[in-house]
Amino acid sequence: MAIANPPTEQEILRQVHKQDSDRRAVRIWLGFVLLALFCLVIVGGATRLTNSGLSITEWKPIHGVIPPLSAAEWEEEFKLYQRIPEYHQLNSDMTVDEFKSIFWWEWAHRLIARGIGVIFALPLIYFWATGKVERRLRWPLVGILALGGLQGGIGWWMVSSGLSVRTDVSQYRLATHLVMACLIFVSCMWIARGLSPHSDDAAPTRRSHVWAAAIAIFALFQIYLGALVAGLDAGFTYNTWPLMDGAVIPSDLLIQQPGWINFFENPKTVQFVHRLGAYALFSLVLINMIITLWATPSTTHARRAVVLFVLVTIQAAIGIMTLLLAVPLHWGLLHQAGALVVLGFAVANWRGFYGEYPHATAIAERD
Repeated sequence: MAIANPPTEQEILRQVHKQDSDRRAVRIWLGFVLLALFCLVIVGGATRLTNSGLSITEWKPIHGVIPPLSAAEWEEEFKLYQRIPEYHQLNSDMTVDEFKSIFWWEWAHRLIARGIGVIFALPLIYFWATGKVERRLRWPLVGILALGGLQGGIGWWMVSSGLSVRTDVSQYRLATHLVMACLIFVSCMWIARGLSPHSDDAAPTRRSHVWAAAIAIFALFQIYLGALVAGLDAGFTYNTWPLMDGAVIPSDLLIQQPGWINFFENPKTVQFVHRLGAYALFSLVLINMIITLWATPSTTHARRAVVLFVLVTIQAAIGIMTLLLAVPLHWGLLHQAGALVVLGFAVANWRGFYGEYPHATAIAERD
C-alpha cells in the first residue's frame, strides 16, 4: 500500500539523530553493566581464592541482602557454617572474627550480583517505555536479564555442592557458573559494540570474521579451562615454567580411568591442558595480527589485531607469574581480570566485522 505522506529527508535525518542519541544512552548504560559484571567476576575470584564461597550456607535472595547486625546474629550465622564439612575438616579452630573475614567476601559477591539485576532491569524498563531501545534489541536484552536470573540459580547450585559431603564446590559447577557470567558479559559487549560507530575499512580477508569468531570462542574456552584449574586448586602445584614436573610433556596425564576423566578431575592434566590452551590462543592472535598487518596495514582492523595480540601477551605473562608464585591473591585476581579483558576485546573485535546496527527510518520504526 502506498504511503500518503512519506517522510522528508529532513525528518529522516532528525530520526537518525534521535536514534544516535538514544543509542549513546543505551551504550552508557550497558557500559555500567559491563563494569559491574567485571567487578562481580573479580570479587567471585577473590571469594574462591580466599576459600570464602561456603561461608553463607543458605540462599536468601531477598533477606540475604542484610548481613548479621549483632553478636547474636553473627553467632547464628557461624553455627550454620559449623554444620558443613569444610568447617569440621579444615576450619574447626576458626573463631567468629575469622569467620567474618570469609563471610564478607561471599556476602559482597552476592550483593553485587543482586545489584546488577537492579541496574539492568530498571533502566531496561525505562528505555523500553520511552522507546529508546530499538525493537530488534528488546527481546535480546530481556534474554540477557533472564540469563542473569538463571545465573543466580546456578550460583546456589554450585555452592550447594560443597555443603554436604565435599569441603569445596564442584569444579564442574564452578566452571558452569563462570562461563555463564562470561556469556552474560559478552552478550552485553556484543550489543554495546553494535550500537557504536564503526569504521568503513574493508575487512582484511573474506574470512576475517570467522577468524575473529574463533579467537573469541577460544578465549571463552580458555576461561572454562581456567575455571577447572581453579576448582581443582591445580594452580598451587607444578609451579614451574616452561617445564611442568620437569618435562615438556609430564607423565601420568592419563593415570585415572576412564581416560577422559583426567581432563576434568586430574589436577596435573587440567593444568597442562590449560597451558596448551594458552599456547594455542597466543598462536591464533599472532597469526591473526600477521595476516591483518600484511593484508590491510594502517587500518582499524590492523590496530585492533595488534592490541589483541598485546593483551594476550600481557595475559600470558601474568599467567606465568601467577603460576610461578603459586597463585597469590593479587596475582590470581589480576590473571582473572586479564582473561575478562581479553575476552571482551576479542568479542568487540569480532562484532566489529559486522558493522553498526543499521539505522531505521521514521516509517520502519513507527509502532
